[in-house]
Amino acid sequence: MFTLIPAADGPQYDDEAAVRFAEGWPEFIFHDAVAKQWNARRTEYFSDWEFYFLSGDRLAAGCWGVTIAWDGTIADLPAGYTDTLGRAVTSYEEGVVPNTFVLMAAAVLPEFRGAAAAMITAVRDRALAADLPQVIAPLRPTWKPRYPLTPIDTYATWSRPDGLPLDPWLRTHTRLGATVLTPAPASQTITGTVADWESWTDMPFPTSGPYVIPAGLSVLHIDREANTGTYVEPNIWVRHA
Repeated sequence: MFTLIPAADGPQYDDEAAVRFAEGWPEFIFHDAVAKQWNARRTEYFSDWEFYFLSGDRLAAGCWGVTIAWDGTIADLPAGYTDTLGRAVTSYEEGVVPNTFVLMAAAVLPEFRGAAAAMITAVRDRALAADLPQVIAPLRPTWKPRYPLTPIDTYATWSRPDGLPLDPWLRTHTRLGATVLTPAPASQTITGTVADWESWTDMPFPTSGPYVIPAGLSVLHIDREANTGTYVEPNIWVRHA
């Protein structure tokens, strides 16, 4: 039996969550400088939208999100993850009434992999109960690192013979009634020095040029003359019914 609780109600899980949930993400994803500018206020304003998902008294998964105002059109969607943070924080400070919950990130411990669908359903129901009739998410597709050279708009269309998406994370959402809205080709932009990227990826970058990196959804572009590396992360927007 799974239970969704606000993270604030489960401080005894904080230390485990900080370690275990980070295991499923590449190091570079934590170095989005623009997102960091919003994160402190995001944590303050949207603490009610951070959750732990428990199996009995064991931590199984967790997720968090933000609320925004969205008119339901593709044109009014945020550009992706980072832009959503900015809109959420700014709208909150301006007193804009939200009508949409954005599921920003989710992590499921390997031993509870089957909990993902149940958690998404529970969070979606929580949003609807809070008078947020629209639930959307900028998904980080699980298998996209296998195809870093494939454009995200192409990858988003790939399906299995049964018609469901090829990507497992996208397929999980689709089975719950979600529909693909549009790719977010520049959901996050992460920059750093060459040394930063060598540390984050455990790879040397001897010359300038594009590189396929571990867990990268697209390629990293290294400019040794400017001592910079730039990675643009694509996501896929979905909307839950």
